[in-house]
Amino acid sequence: MKDRNILDTVIEFEKQLEAMQQQFGAFKQFVAIMMEEQQALQTENLHLRTRLEEVLSKQTVQKESTEKTSHTDISEGYDNLARLYYEGYHVCHVHFGSSRKDEDCLFCLAFLNKQNV
Repeated sequence: MKDRNILDTVIEFEKQLEAMQQQFGAFKQFVAIMMEEQQALQTENLHLRTRLEEVLSKQTVQKESTEKTSHTDISEGYDNLARLYYEGYHVCHVHFGSSRKDEDCLFCLAFLNKQNV
């Protein structure tokens, strides 16, 4: 009878080990899936960061280009108007393009000073 109890105990222990082994196998599969998902997310995160840096650098370049172009356009336009005025033509809205006949025009001067500020 004593041997029978020991045998039953060993059989019960074996069943418990098999159940634990199945649980351990399921746990290993779960860990493997989680590791694959983590790797996929890290790769996607890296791609997104790279893309974000590209977009931000393009925006910075475009912004700098726009600022430089607009500043250049304004100063170039002002220079052209000032040159026309000193060549003897009106640049004011009242007499634009007509000859000044060596007289200063207060409208032109006010316009050029406003543009200069």
